[in-house]
Amino acid sequence: MKKFNSQVSDADLRILRIFKTVVESGGFSAAEVELNISRAAISIAISDLETRLGFRLCQRGRSGFSLTNEGSQVYEHTLQLLSSIEDFRTHINALHQHLKGELNIGITDNLVTLPHTRITKALAGLKDKGPQVTVNIRMIPPNDVERGVLDGTLHIGIVPDLKILSGLDYSHLYQEESKLYCSDTHPLFTVDDKQLSKAKLKDFDAVLPAYAQTPEIKTQHQPLTASATATDREGIAFLILTGRYIGFLPDHVAERWIRDGRMRAILPTQCHYVTQFSSITRKGARSNLVLETFLEELEKTQ
Repeated sequence: MKKFNSQVSDADLRILRIFKTVVESGGFSAAEVELNISRAAISIAISDLETRLGFRLCQRGRSGFSLTNEGSQVYEHTLQLLSSIEDFRTHINALHQHLKGELNIGITDNLVTLPHTRITKALAGLKDKGPQVTVNIRMIPPNDVERGVLDGTLHIGIVPDLKILSGLDYSHLYQEESKLYCSDTHPLFTVDDKQLSKAKLKDFDAVLPAYAQTPEIKTQHQPLTASATATDREGIAFLILTGRYIGFLPDHVAERWIRDGRMRAILPTQCHYVTQFSSITRKGARSNLVLETFLEELEKTQ
């Protein structure tokens, strides 16, 4: 087959999109469900792409899936190419002053239960103004949201204010309070807080977040005996509900189990912290009518 020349066809774009999905899924098998095509078809597409490019993109076999150095570079260039195509589509549609195109938004896990439904209301307003807009939501860790906004694969992200990156613009959205919780099958559930102290909490196993935290939040975790970790708040809730661990959860996440008598806060006046959340957009990004409309709707929800 011919290598890439100055023209990129629809078939080329299809294969590049398959390659992108394989990388983000972590391998051929996981990509089958996402792409809804067979593993054999995926393998043929990647092999064709490697032939077109003239080098190997990935290692696949018993040792698992991994990108070659060239594969990593092709993945980054693919993200830029697909982002540019979507930018072009959005800008052309903007010339007609019709809301068409996509809004790609990355959100940190478990914000849907926040009592202040700013994101939900803004999405509703966007849909009312642009019925033909396609909204794509990705629930991913904060660092992946930041990376997606910076490389252009995401138009906007919602993240906790853990660190400020120079390439992003921030707009405050929410704050959430978190407390230390145990379940109704944990020994501490029936113990009066007057009989407890932070020092005594070391006697009990705790689940800690495996994602980044501010120094202030880390101070709240230091007195605990870390014997488990979780990459998101849902994982923390799973372990708390075993009755074998204590752990911090946002109040809005824990509320359903508190209401059912399945969780309670431990030393709530001492073991608590506040997390700030902001929307992020890339500095210097070109005007995008869909994104601008969503930001306007988000501003109205204050």
